[in-house]
Amino acid sequence: MKRTGFAFHEHCLWHDAGPCSVFDRPGGFIQPAAAAEHPETKRRLRNLLAVSGLLEQLTPVNGTPAMREDLLRFHTPRYIDELSAMSEQGYGDAGQYAPFRQDAFPIACRSAGLAMATVTAVLRGEIYNGYCLSRPPGHHAEADRGMGFCLLGNIPIAIRAAQAQGLVRRVAVIDWDVHHGNGTQQAFYEDDEVLTISLHHDNNYPIDSGSAEERGSGAGFGYNLNVPLPAGSGIGAYLAAMDQLVIPALERFKPELVVVACGFDASAMDPLGCMLLNADAFGQLTAKVMTAAERLCEGRLVMVHEGGYSQGYVPFCGHRVIETLSQSEIHVPDPAGDDIARWGQQELQPHQAALLESLLPLLKDIR
Repeated sequence: MKRTGFAFHEHCLWHDAGPCSVFDRPGGFIQPAAAAEHPETKRRLRNLLAVSGLLEQLTPVNGTPAMREDLLRFHTPRYIDELSAMSEQGYGDAGQYAPFRQDAFPIACRSAGLAMATVTAVLRGEIYNGYCLSRPPGHHAEADRGMGFCLLGNIPIAIRAAQAQGLVRRVAVIDWDVHHGNGTQQAFYEDDEVLTISLHHDNNYPIDSGSAEERGSGAGFGYNLNVPLPAGSGIGAYLAAMDQLVIPALERFKPELVVVACGFDASAMDPLGCMLLNADAFGQLTAKVMTAAERLCEGRLVMVHEGGYSQGYVPFCGHRVIETLSQSEIHVPDPAGDDIARWGQQELQPHQAALLESLLPLLKDIR
């Protein structure tokens, strides 16, 4: 069996995003509540892996926290200093919808370090592919501010570190979190050696971000592909987007490594999304990317955990992805999967098909 790595550290689950619920802060008519970006979604996923026995089949990946020099490959010195200072004082807000409490900065460095370690282990052949269960998430974090529960750009930091070590040059990033991966887009917007692809709910979060017209600039023009899907897109729409746009983009680009920003908030059960995927759909998306990676870059594939806010359902989606990655015979049934698959409009709808067709010309600038 080809080895699949699993990166995790309990310290990541100690990150405290404060009593902000689905908002950036309580107050006025907003009653305090546990943050939507809550450790239980990740803890329950790891617990399910342990109970099913799949965890025992995975190769542990250990990493040290990212250092300042690692962060500086993406983030500004001012932002790093401010984030560190606020963390030491015990509370702060990194930017937009990114509040936090004590020790947020060292925990975020731990999260970025786990992503770095997983990418490095795959590129050095220590593992075949890997899943990084890190927290806080990173795909919204920009160079000079945090956003959307994200403090540090885990994926940009990991890719830049690997490039700096000479381990890789051309990398493709696929982001299927339901929200636009604006931070990852920003990190590589002028770079023709990193292809960034984001499938997301059209104009959800961040507002006015992630349109198809955002294609990169300078040398990076054409190497940023946004697929802004209509609300209510289901299994058919996502699989069609993968077949018609994402896989052809990978084939044109020919990456040496594929990294997936693996959010589960496009699931039908998510409180911050309005898409219709079930666990099997995430498994199918994973299988398609694996097949492409095997053909293009000897299977080098890293999944980095991002969003997903249903404490009950995220574990089943995540388990299905890791089942698929590891090609394990262990299978955990999705208790809601069959019902979700039978919901109306799960097939590719005419307006969704028209959107995907309209984006096909964007592929010609990837080479």
